[in-house]
Amino acid sequence: MGEESGAVVDLRSDTVTRPTPEMRRAMAEAEVGDDVYGEDPTVNRLQERAAEIFEREAALFVPSGSMGNLICIRLLAGPGKEVICDSRGHILNYELGSISAIAGCIPRAIPTEDGILTWKHIEPAIRPPVYYLTKTGLISLENTHNVAGGRVLPTAVQDEVCDRAHERGLPVHLDAARIFNAAVALGKPVAEITRKVDSIQFCLSKGLGAPVGSLVVGSKEFIEEARVLRKMLGGGMRQVGVLAAAGLVALEKTPPLLARDHQNAKTLAEGLAGIPGISIDPGQVETNILVFDVSGTGLDATEISAQLKERGVLASAISPQAMRMVTHYDVSEAGIERAVAAMDQIVQAAKPA
Repeated sequence: MGEESGAVVDLRSDTVTRPTPEMRRAMAEAEVGDDVYGEDPTVNRLQERAAEIFEREAALFVPSGSMGNLICIRLLAGPGKEVICDSRGHILNYELGSISAIAGCIPRAIPTEDGILTWKHIEPAIRPPVYYLTKTGLISLENTHNVAGGRVLPTAVQDEVCDRAHERGLPVHLDAARIFNAAVALGKPVAEITRKVDSIQFCLSKGLGAPVGSLVVGSKEFIEEARVLRKMLGGGMRQVGVLAAAGLVALEKTPPLLARDHQNAKTLAEGLAGIPGISIDPGQVETNILVFDVSGTGLDATEISAQLKERGVLASAISPQAMRMVTHYDVSEAGIERAVAAMDQIVQAAKPA
C-alpha cells in the first residue's frame, strides 16, 4: 500500500484505491454461483457478515452506493413524498437526480452550517397533516458528510432524530458510505452508531478499498423488498462472488487501517494551513476528507487543480473557491509531503513580484 516514489499522488477521492494483493487472490479463488437465484456462496457470506457486523437481520450486495441509497429511498418514502436531507447531501447533489427521476420523491433540502442535520433543522420542515400538502416521507442523514469535509455525525444527534422521527411515524435512512471512518473517529463499533436508523447503505469501494460494491443493511423483510427493486433497476448480477470476495477482505481487514488515513489527512491540513491564501482549520478535520478555501491565493480552484496535476498531484475543485482532497491507503506520508510542497510552489509562484 502507498504510492511508489515519483508516482502520482491521487487525492481526488478514496474511490481510487486499488485492490490489495489479498483482495486479488480472493477474487481469483472465489467460489461462485448465480446470485439472482441466491446461489453465490461468496455473496451470501458477505451479506451475512455485513448483517452480523451491523447487528441487523440481513444485508444486500449492490453495485454502487448510489443504487443502495436509491433503493432505500424508494422503499421507505415512495413516489410523491418529500425526503428531508442536508442541502449539500450526496443523495441530492451527486446521484443525478435519481431521488426524483426514479424514486419519484421530492428532496426537501435543509441548509446546515457544518453538515450536521439536527432535529432542530428537521422539525420545521416536516409537513403538517393537511391532505392537500405534499407529505413528508423520509429523513435521510449522511455519515460521514462528504462535502462538509468528512464531518462525523454525532451519535446522540442521530439518535434524537430517529427517536423524534419515529414518534411521528417517519423512517430514517442513513447514507453511511464512509461509516467505518466515522466509527474510527468516534471509537465505537458501527452497530452502535447506526442502531436506530431504519436502513443503512455503506460502501466497500471507498476507504475500505474494494474495487466495486456497497451493501444495504436492514430488516429481513426490508432486504427481501430491496432485492426485488435491485433486480428492477438492473442490479441483479450473476457470478458476482468474484467481487464480493474482495468486499469480504475489505470488510475484515481495512477498518483498522483507517486511522492512518485520518492522521495523514490531519497532517495534510496542517501543511495546507501554513500556506498563505489557503483557509482550513486542521482542528475541524475529523476523518479522511478535506474541503478548503483557496480564494485567498488569487487563483481559481480549477487552475490550481490543473497546476497540481502538472506536478504529479491529483485533487478536485468543487467550486471556483474550494478544493477537496481525500486520503486513503494508497497515499503515504511521503505523498502528503509532496502534495503540500506542490501546493506551496503554486501559491508562491502566483504572488505578485
